[in-house]
Amino acid sequence: MKQKNPAWTWFVPLLAFGLFLVALMTGVGPGLALLCGLGLGGAVFVAVHHAEVVAHRVGEPFGTLVLALAVTAIESSLILSMMIAGGQDMAVLARDALYAAVMIICTGVVGLCLLLGGLAHREQTFRVEGAGAGLAALIVLAALTLVLPAFTTTTPGGTYSPSQLVFVAVSSAVLWGIFVFVQTMRHRDYFIPAANSSDPEVHAEPPTNGQAWASFGFLLLSLGSVVGLAKLLSPTIERTVAAAHAPRAVVGMVIAALVLLPETWAAVRAARANRLQTSMNLAVGSALASIGLTVPLVVLASISFDLPLVLGLAPKEMSLLAVTFLVSAITLGTGRTYVMQGAVHLVLFAAYLFLALVP
Repeated sequence: MKQKNPAWTWFVPLLAFGLFLVALMTGVGPGLALLCGLGLGGAVFVAVHHAEVVAHRVGEPFGTLVLALAVTAIESSLILSMMIAGGQDMAVLARDALYAAVMIICTGVVGLCLLLGGLAHREQTFRVEGAGAGLAALIVLAALTLVLPAFTTTTPGGTYSPSQLVFVAVSSAVLWGIFVFVQTMRHRDYFIPAANSSDPEVHAEPPTNGQAWASFGFLLLSLGSVVGLAKLLSPTIERTVAAAHAPRAVVGMVIAALVLLPETWAAVRAARANRLQTSMNLAVGSALASIGLTVPLVVLASISFDLPLVLGLAPKEMSLLAVTFLVSAITLGTGRTYVMQGAVHLVLFAAYLFLALVP
């Protein structure tokens, strides 16, 4: 690993933060919106670089946990800020964003990693003990959060009562906490990649403490810029969605896609470098964090500020979610993957996108 970070790794976060400040003071016009969009994309990819520097210093699986936590902080901030600002109109935003995050990760990210990794290395392996346990926890969290609200009878319309919300929030946080304990302490070896990587970065000398702390600071700055720019651009996104006569759920999809860009890029790079274990750590860990951390925060805000919160999915979305989990269980049940499994996941991802736009 290089001893000094290239200039772009510190210049881009500063530029993105500067664009955020300018947009905050002057408003977002068409030209500035384009620049802010470019700045947001640049901040996302720089965040991946700095997260990888930190990950290389602390080692797996702590490195992937750093990025998962950071990205989940972005998602929670965006959802909460838009819920507070939008009121009743944003009652389903958390549901749409969480569902989109799970579908993008379990079909799009996993499918892309398996396909590209299979094309580059023919067949890849990972520890099924870690990925399988994570998937089981994800299925339970998704069922509690996105499925059961549509069937409970205490409150109507896919909602939970306050006591039910508290139960789901506590259960989500506890299950995620247990998974992190297992991942980082109890059974850490289940999540450590095998030493078969073709990526020279993995075998390079780890960065110094000073370099790691500097990257951590720029990681926070980059992610903060992503949050700020995405929030400022959200009205533009909503207007664009409305002008295209697309379903309102597309807003949640856009939020999830924006915040998952860093992890997607990192996961794909790892798969192409024959580190599928790292890709699976990122995919399963980020999906769990999206629910296990976001739901308690959203529930707390909903109860504290008396915000409307609809969590239950419609039957079509439930069906697609069930098929996704069934296919994922088959994919992650063997610990060996090749291009066919990636193609299956990507077809599911295409179906998710198409049916979201053409319900």
